[in-house]
Amino acid sequence: MRIKLGVNIDHVATQREARKGVDPDPVLAARACWEAGADMIVCHLRRDRRHVQDDDVLRLRKQSKLPLHLEMSSSVEMVKLALKLKPQSVCLVPERSGELTTEGGLAVSDGDKVLRKAIADLKKAGIEVSLFVEPTADAVRAAKKLDADTVELCTTAYATASIPAKVKAELEALQLAVYLAKEMGLNVHAGHALDYHNARPVAEIPGVETLNIGFAIISRAMFVGLKTAVAEMKKTITS
Repeated sequence: MRIKLGVNIDHVATQREARKGVDPDPVLAARACWEAGADMIVCHLRRDRRHVQDDDVLRLRKQSKLPLHLEMSSSVEMVKLALKLKPQSVCLVPERSGELTTEGGLAVSDGDKVLRKAIADLKKAGIEVSLFVEPTADAVRAAKKLDADTVELCTTAYATASIPAKVKAELEALQLAVYLAKEMGLNVHAGHALDYHNARPVAEIPGVETLNIGFAIISRAMFVGLKTAVAEMKKTITS
């Protein structure tokens, strides 16, 4: 199976919001990503609207040639917006006020009524639903019981490990979580803190279908351009 690359363009909007102007435009960034070989555009519409705005999502949905994967919380407000904007897929993620970035996977349980309703409402509208979870058996099983279509496994612990033994242990945890998810009939994505140096081992795990990567690509783009940065990442995870 050819692994796919989802490119998160949040930090294009972060730069724009620094001046509250119109440039750089996330829609133009999405087009450049598509031309460079990206398979999906990813963006996180946060409750505080620190980077991506509602209009960005609307324009990405209407103008981009790539499938749009919307990251968001499971709040009533966000679910209503997603039902209105209708991205091809949604990833429900945890959010904490003041966090610099998403700090880990959802604390999922099959008794979570808020998550269950959000998933049901989104799926009823024909939107594929993913849950951003830690690579543990309990999290994967809960995602299945909540009727998610996909799990996106949080790779932060793996990507930030500095001791070889810890890197190996975290990679093995990802491998086991992927195996379990596939046994349960779930689609599998992975992402967070992945870069040009550590993404390949995750891409090589049998059953991982998509890697969602943003910060590393946008950072690299400052020096080589966005199309080159995307193409380099695509080569990193597929060759």
